[in-house]
Amino acid sequence: MNTPVSDPVALRLIDREFLIACSPEEREGLLDAAVFLDRKMRELRANARAPSFERLAVLAAISVTHELMALRKQHETQEQRLSEGLATLRHKLDAAFEENLVKR
Repeated sequence: MNTPVSDPVALRLIDREFLIACSPEEREGLLDAAVFLDRKMRELRANARAPSFERLAVLAAISVTHELMALRKQHETQEQRLSEGLATLRHKLDAAFEENLVKR
């Protein structure tokens, strides 16, 4: 299977440019991710004393990963609550149907 090839995408992080190869359908998401990461790195740079690019990249990676993990945990909690709520409704419906069948 051939993967569509595209021109490399130029991504700008702080004051550096990176050329990244990606498929055409990945291009927009990759550009959005780079803008997000650049913003995060600039935010960290504003709060640090003379950080190197590499240090900013690591701090941004840790920060973004922490945010992702917190969102995943929140999603899992909400999913669990939803599943429990649906199970409760299912039991109530089953009980109501049973009660209705017994009355007939």
